[in-house]
Amino acid sequence: MRLGTLQAVCTFALSGVLTACSQTSPTPSPPSAEIQTTPQPTAAAIPSRPSPLHSARTLALSDPGGNTIADNEVRSLKLAAEKRAHVDTWILLGRAWIRKARESADPGYYLNAKACADIVLDFAPGNLLAKNLHGQVLLNDHKFVEARDIAEQVLAKDSEDVTALGTLSDAQLELGRYTEAIAAADKMVELKPSLPSYARSSYLAWLSGDVKTALKSAQFAAESGRDPNFVEPRVWVLVQAAHIFWHKGDIDGAEAGYALALKELTEYPPALVGMSKVAMAKGEYKRAVDLLERAHRQSPLVETAWRLGDARAAAGDNAGAAEAYTTVVRDGRKSDPRTLAQFYAVKNRDTEEAYTLIQQEMKERPGIYTLDALAWVLYRQGNYTEARTAIDKATALGTKDAQLLYHAGAVRIAQGERSAGEKWVRDALALNPHFDPTGAPEAKEMLANR
Repeated sequence: MRLGTLQAVCTFALSGVLTACSQTSPTPSPPSAEIQTTPQPTAAAIPSRPSPLHSARTLALSDPGGNTIADNEVRSLKLAAEKRAHVDTWILLGRAWIRKARESADPGYYLNAKACADIVLDFAPGNLLAKNLHGQVLLNDHKFVEARDIAEQVLAKDSEDVTALGTLSDAQLELGRYTEAIAAADKMVELKPSLPSYARSSYLAWLSGDVKTALKSAQFAAESGRDPNFVEPRVWVLVQAAHIFWHKGDIDGAEAGYALALKELTEYPPALVGMSKVAMAKGEYKRAVDLLERAHRQSPLVETAWRLGDARAAAGDNAGAAEAYTTVVRDGRKSDPRTLAQFYAVKNRDTEEAYTLIQQEMKERPGIYTLDALAWVLYRQGNYTEARTAIDKATALGTKDAQLLYHAGAVRIAQGERSAGEKWVRDALALNPHFDPTGAPEAKEMLANR
């Protein structure tokens, strides 16, 4: 079982959050809307006075440490901010930090971006660009209600702010408000057809079961993102398109997509994780381990550690698998309770903790993959009635994800609806017989033990 992202994951996944493009935004998720780079009419030089946000200035003006284009951009804007502390310079610096976060797959740099937003909002509380920057940071922090509220504040001032529309769409998606998420994304496409808007449309179409439209929108997104100085958003879209091929069982198509992404941006963690799924499906377990170890070194996501454990176990390294699973539990408790709850449910262990974790997640992000995790936890606990309620809601959009179909079938079989349940399970395996190293074998065994 995994998050049904056009990321993961990060996890969505669209672990899950959709992110920024030309101004960059949270991982794992599609690029967010482009922000204007011309100064706002109200932008003014920040007065030279002692700031109550001294720690924020220190963080915002940190050295990025690398030598990439994003690092050089941060340094250039950092020098500009030090020489002339202008509102617009801080905004551009914040965006550069988010770009650094995306390209390095290190969400810690969102703290630097937030510091830039805090500095501007301290002097200009109504600054819309700073609010948009803060909204992107809130998405990355999984503070979806707060992100939605900030986006709505911006849209109340400017109903055609495409960045705010992107934040609103992403937040509503995670809050399970799909009609509102689609409406915001549609308006983005209408106002500014570009990589950020097409990427959102692609994912939302896929969630709604429209694979053809999802792939077409992903193509439009990739064709719109050909900035040679900022390739990550396009590469991100290529990975999301490859995920769609994976979900529909086209292993070769998925592999080609991940390979293209890695050709354009070598060692890109989401593409390495995607390629590891292909390797697992082909029985190339040691190759999967190598790919996942490389991905996890750069971007230590909980889901990546889980996949690494599964790959090591398949390769016969039980001690290494146990080590990876320990990392899943440790890091999941700190930063990703939904994935940890899913892990527990799939492995059929610690279901009481899993239930506590997923109940909290239902308050924060009650989307279909949280509902799916809740259903599987309840299934493992033997509470089939409540599991059925949750999985019916999780499958209501018609999402073509074998994981969801398998869970829906298993719950029905447990309730005594064997014929209907087996059809769901068969549909899952027909869609993608390799959907999960644990779930797919379970599904096959479930059909065999009639």
